[in-house]
Amino acid sequence: MVFKKMLSAFGVGGPSVDTVLANPNTRPGLALDGHVNLVGGDAPARIEQITVGLVTRVEIEGGDTEYAGIMEFHRMPVSGAFELAPKQQLAIPFQMPVPWETPVTDVYGQRLRGMTMGLRTELAVARAVDKSDLDQVSVHPLPIHERILDAFQALGFRFKHADLERGHLYGVPQTLPFYQEIEFFAAPQYAQTVNEVELTFVTSQQGVEVILECDKRGGFLSAGHDAFGRYSIPHSDAARTDWTQVVDGWLRETTSRYGGLRAQGFGAPHGHHGYPGHHGRRGSGMGGMMAGAALGMAGGLVAGEMLEDAFEGDDGGDFGEE
Repeated sequence: MVFKKMLSAFGVGGPSVDTVLANPNTRPGLALDGHVNLVGGDAPARIEQITVGLVTRVEIEGGDTEYAGIMEFHRMPVSGAFELAPKQQLAIPFQMPVPWETPVTDVYGQRLRGMTMGLRTELAVARAVDKSDLDQVSVHPLPIHERILDAFQALGFRFKHADLERGHLYGVPQTLPFYQEIEFFAAPQYAQTVNEVELTFVTSQQGVEVILECDKRGGFLSAGHDAFGRYSIPHSDAARTDWTQVVDGWLRETTSRYGGLRAQGFGAPHGHHGYPGHHGRRGSGMGGMMAGAALGMAGGLVAGEMLEDAFEGDDGGDFGEE
């Protein structure tokens, strides 16, 4: 009996958990629907709580080094405490809202190289090792994101890489503890002045803040530097704008501006500039990254080799590449 109790404490013969998503594809602002399927173990078990959370890989700067960690940035309880009988089977439904700022992982049916996303289920069992399950999730762009990404491709930009940087963009309203950078090689018509362009979306229910960071080439008598642009776009404009012309205008405006060398993690501040025909609000300065505050449970690093193993090698497709 004592031996069986020891095994149970280490999860042997205990309850099992398996989460099944109705559809692993979603978009920012929508939801993920599914069921948490439980099977009781060899003995009765008290389930303290079941939670689901979105996890992803984030680049984290620590002093002079940078490393990647798995971060949970959004979680939701599925059930409170209850007793699970031996071999009992339960299917508990849930609907988890997807935050508006959730980064895009898939474009044109292909995974953005460098992006990962999963739904982690945690089963807290009294006096025993917690059980968990991880399911891959694909986050597709909203119409406003698609139009802007389409414009970059139409202008000849080639996708390079995407990642998430822990921290906050200066002056940009932001709820998640990280922001996404989608990197492009410069299109031929910009190649003499720009090495690369980084595109960031910070999305809300009202619209999207578009942040551009252009890595400008140095000249004969000048050093290279980063130039920044920020543009506020409502969702309603997605279907009624010539986005290729708009994005081209943004890029030319941004690259004509001297953005300033980064100092202590900040770029030079600048005001908001709308696109032709759009009268948006003026935004505060932006650039670089602010150190994130203590993140707590949601937004903290998730320990465990299972998460790293599940994401290992998941670098996605080659959006924008020939």
